[in-house]
Amino acid sequence: GRGEIREVGKLEEKSVGELAELLKSWNLLEASVGLASINSIIDPKGDREGSGLDLALEVGKGKRIVMIGKFPRIEEFKKVAREFVVLEINPYLVDPSNEVYLSTASEYFIPNADVVIITASAIINKSIDRLLELSRNAYTILVGPSTPMLDTLFEFGVDALAGIKVNNAQRLMKKIRQGLGMIDPKKLEGDLSFIIKFR
Repeated sequence: GRGEIREVGKLEEKSVGELAELLKSWNLLEASVGLASINSIIDPKGDREGSGLDLALEVGKGKRIVMIGKFPRIEEFKKVAREFVVLEINPYLVDPSNEVYLSTASEYFIPNADVVIITASAIINKSIDRLLELSRNAYTILVGPSTPMLDTLFEFGVDALAGIKVNNAQRLMKKIRQGLGMIDPKKLEGDLSFIIKFR
């Protein structure tokens, strides 16, 4: 059915390679499992610890910044950027009066940007290729917990990868099972690290 993962309940019987194939699916839940399986075999290494949003604030001072995916800290970006817009796929989060536009405006905003922050969810929803193409003249940061920390992505125009490294998988899984929700650094101290890798 719609919004369900095929063979749910049997995924642990599949190899990582079989699960990785799910990334090709247009069912976004399946594609999420595919990306998660790929990330599960990557030993994430960064050049420094830190958040991708902090990096974007650093490199974006006085510049035009486009954020693809509505992340927290929007007010901070508005203060440091010359121009700042958010492009969001979810129409319920769109608010043009606050510079949050539907992602269909990508063709208009991204080519003029100096810095582009792209959610790693763009890999899952298959928009990453076009977003990177539009961002070719900008400093591009791929951000989020599902960011694959792979040098290969630099060949496609990404300048920085900002993801996570799990330090204590058991404790992290326990918190997730108990309803953790969004990644909150305060609740996860020691369980994971935010890392950045540069081109």
